[in-house]
Amino acid sequence: MYYWLDLFTGTTWQEYLDAGANVSGFRARKRNICKKVKPGDIFLCYLTGVMRWVGAIEVIGPTDDKRVIWKEGDFPVRFAVKPIVLLKPETGVPMADLEEKVAFYTGAKDRGKFKGFVRGSPNLFKNPEDGILVLGLLKQAKANPIVRPVDPKKLARKPLYKVIRKKGRKRVTAHVIVPDVEKAPLSELPVLPPEENVKLHTKIQYLLMKLGAEMGYDIWVARNDRSREWHGRKLGALPKVVTELPTQFDDATNRTIELIDVLWLKGNSIHAAFEVESTTSIYSGLLRMSDLLSLQPNLNISLFLVAPDERRDKVEQEISRPTFKFLDKPLSEVCGFLSFSKLMDKLDGIQKLGLTSSLKSNFLKNTAEYFHPEDNDV
Repeated sequence: MYYWLDLFTGTTWQEYLDAGANVSGFRARKRNICKKVKPGDIFLCYLTGVMRWVGAIEVIGPTDDKRVIWKEGDFPVRFAVKPIVLLKPETGVPMADLEEKVAFYTGAKDRGKFKGFVRGSPNLFKNPEDGILVLGLLKQAKANPIVRPVDPKKLARKPLYKVIRKKGRKRVTAHVIVPDVEKAPLSELPVLPPEENVKLHTKIQYLLMKLGAEMGYDIWVARNDRSREWHGRKLGALPKVVTELPTQFDDATNRTIELIDVLWLKGNSIHAAFEVESTTSIYSGLLRMSDLLSLQPNLNISLFLVAPDERRDKVEQEISRPTFKFLDKPLSEVCGFLSFSKLMDKLDGIQKLGLTSSLKSNFLKNTAEYFHPEDNDV
């Protein structure tokens, strides 16, 4: 039996508990190390941010469980587990209780970084005695709970993703946060009941997915939209929908990409990305496209913001912000606006003429509107 570190945020720990506490998962890039995890091994669960040990769970074995458990990511390499100890953050074991008692926290000099041990998971406890100690402390905390207040901001903290970028000849490391999808203020939305806006959003997603599949692309639909239905069909179950993203990107890029409404994929390449904005703010959609360009400046993909006709002026206003204007590739030059009416008219004509299979991927560029100004003489 071996002991392994299993990292959680306050949010992902609560989501794990809410889902029944019987499945733990890791990122796709951890697949090889996860092969070393065996039935009977113990995952010791640690909350980043608040620095508390909150659980011990026994590994039953790999599982194909594909439920949407965590909003922050798929964590597709999954294990069926059974709880040994589960604690609330307020009664968890503080990392401070381990000082001078474990190999990764030998004294004050290790505080905060803990010799890199808690940077990622699963991570093997090289000293089994350290795992035994943590498990013992967790059992004591369950038997004799001590309530210690937890900073709500730290508990709700988003995970940081490490990004390595080239700056000249140097490679620069930075840590970034990838925000969730934000709902638009009601004043920005079309004058429709909220449920009608959601239906409209789903319809456009469906049409883009169907078109891409008929053109021969694999399709990605935003993780939080997979259970939505159009005419009785779940978006996540449509033809050619994939469940894993291309593997060549870092975690921050994958987290950004997986929240984009629709992607057209060919092998490991992204050919087109669509943000549909009938329920969310225009700014948040553009920001996601901007984040993608910042994280992967060498990507050459077609970007489209798809929104109701009446939001056109809002798109033009937001895309002209300095934060988008002064990217290496100004967003206004690479991200086109597709109005709902123009897109649906175009798709209707294509279907009637039976042209779908002969279309080239760049045909939408000729349909979209771009807001970069023409160069004028002064």
